[in-house]
Amino acid sequence: MKKQNLPLRTITKIAILAAVAVVLMLFQIPVWFAPSFYEIDLSDAVILMGGFAMGPLAAAIMELIKNLLNLLINGTMTAGVGELANFVMGCALVVPTSWFYKHHKSFKGAVLSLVIGICSLLVVSSAVNYFVMIPAYVYFMGFKLESIVGMASAVNSNVDSLATLILFATVPFNLLKGVICATVNLLLYKRLSKVLHL
Repeated sequence: MKKQNLPLRTITKIAILAAVAVVLMLFQIPVWFAPSFYEIDLSDAVILMGGFAMGPLAAAIMELIKNLLNLLINGTMTAGVGELANFVMGCALVVPTSWFYKHHKSFKGAVLSLVIGICSLLVVSSAVNYFVMIPAYVYFMGFKLESIVGMASAVNSNVDSLATLILFATVPFNLLKGVICATVNLLLYKRLSKVLHL
């Protein structure tokens, strides 16, 4: 009976955490060094906790549900590009983190897993934004690349090209977001772990 009920409990926890993550997505904080479409929220901190408790597959499913629900509730202003980017970047953070922690369940393992996840986020976000997401945004939304670079340059004088946009806006943004979400996870996971493992 216990084994039969486990999948249902897991599905329930995934759904609840994804819903909490969607609510947290509504509270977005702009950063001073990047254009307005870069805003930090704490939704991935919740998914990190779920990933620690249930593993990398659950973390990826929560990222998918979070973005689909957000798309249904709030619609899109980016032809779906922003939502796809959020899913890809979220998975880049939570999946390797959850996988490593699954095999190294200690405080040291938690810290190392979060460092690995942040490094993964920085590499993936840089490559995907440079080669896929920003070009897709330009293509589907009809924006000129120069306009996007100009938006970033208006708040960060170091930005004058797509490469410098990635280097001086995308990388620090994702580093800051990753560190904040990792810190929240470290502070709260142990306190909530009994609930997450019910």
